[in-house]
Amino acid sequence: MGRNQLKRLDDNNQRRTGNLLLFLENLDSKKYQTDFSTEGSCNYAFTLILQSPDETLRDQVESALRQRGIEFRRGTSGGGNQLRQPYLKALFGEKECLNFPRVDHVHFYGFYIGNYPDLAREDVLDLCALLNVL
Repeated sequence: MGRNQLKRLDDNNQRRTGNLLLFLENLDSKKYQTDFSTEGSCNYAFTLILQSPDETLRDQVESALRQRGIEFRRGTSGGGNQLRQPYLKALFGEKECLNFPRVDHVHFYGFYIGNYPDLAREDVLDLCALLNVL
């Protein structure tokens, strides 16, 4: 199965890259971080991080994504600040996570949303429109 998918790898990577750039170009940069380095990037997900700590906006984003049936993961691909996970808390203590405020921000105010190669341009623009009105 994996070898068969290799035939589509380059095309799928180009589509994902195009989707990511379209997503970042159309997302409201006042609400969400859009200044990611994308050179050479081919991400399987859209990284969505709130500009500022805002529990209300975070909850609205989650609710809107769930209502639309859009897959997402809170805290990005690794689940956010790993120092908040039990396996590392045992090694480093309860408060070590506080020494990494940027990672902690991603933990509480970041999302990963699937970037599938078969997403149409309209799907990406609809997602941005949904997020921008929150």
